[in-house]
Amino acid sequence: MARVKSSHYPPPRSRGLAFQLGAGFFLTTVAALATWQAFESDVGIRLTLYILLAALAAFPLPFLAYWGWSLLTGGYTLSRDSLRLRWGLRVEEIPLSDVEWVRAAGDLATPLDFPWIRLPGAVLGFRRHTDLGMVEYMAAQPRDLLLVATAKRTFAISPEEPATFVQEFARAVELGSLSPAPKTSIYPTFIVVEAWGNPLARYLWLAGLLLNIGLLAWTSLQAPGLGNISLGYAPDGSPLAPSPGVQIIILPLVSILFFLTGWLAGLFFYRRPNEQTLAFIIWGSGTLTSVLFLISTLFILTTPA
Repeated sequence: MARVKSSHYPPPRSRGLAFQLGAGFFLTTVAALATWQAFESDVGIRLTLYILLAALAAFPLPFLAYWGWSLLTGGYTLSRDSLRLRWGLRVEEIPLSDVEWVRAAGDLATPLDFPWIRLPGAVLGFRRHTDLGMVEYMAAQPRDLLLVATAKRTFAISPEEPATFVQEFARAVELGSLSPAPKTSIYPTFIVVEAWGNPLARYLWLAGLLLNIGLLAWTSLQAPGLGNISLGYAPDGSPLAPSPGVQIIILPLVSILFFLTGWLAGLFFYRRPNEQTLAFIIWGSGTLTSVLFLISTLFILTTPA
């Protein structure tokens, strides 16, 4: 009897990657232009609007990066013993004996309700269905979904070749399992909780967080009463032309953005034991960068324009 080899079924990626790259480029451009205009603006509503626009445009960028990485690396691996679903940091390893059935979502009498995150390349989240109970979405698109039912939960997935996936699943079930795999569920929050349990990681996170909160509070209190200040130096070493003092609020915002980006990057590496040292280096660099922003702010405030 032929043995079913492990087969990987990726999700459709082209449309999702095109959307995420396009949206990321657009938002990055908006954030950069808004930040530049904020540096050029005088005190007033215009400066506030540019800072707000830059913050709003930059906020979705880490999520787009995570969804893009999840789409590139995610997929569904079927073997004779198990079905492995992976989407970013979310991993579900299901023994094949625990899978009750696999069928197309279009066969349901009551249509599915889609989760809140429903973008090209990222249909993710949980919704309750009247017949199926809790449904977890790990899919790239809302059409051509397959449903994988287990005793506790149903998963909505989107392999690029759904018909082939169903055929291979039926064949694997017919052959039977040789050595059932243990059931495994890994959530992104599990990585955060595990890292928080490490004293060094916890110290670096708290230190960076408190530094950035303190810097933001300090500059917010100082900005209204400041006159003109110089925010940098020209290539010849001379101070740049003085700018309105309220623009100093941009420094803690940039510091917070760097800190959050480093925090997310560190979590990416921490999930692998052999790369945890790199995660600590990134988190340490983020905390050090926050210290440097604090020193820079102190130097700007104490240097005459």
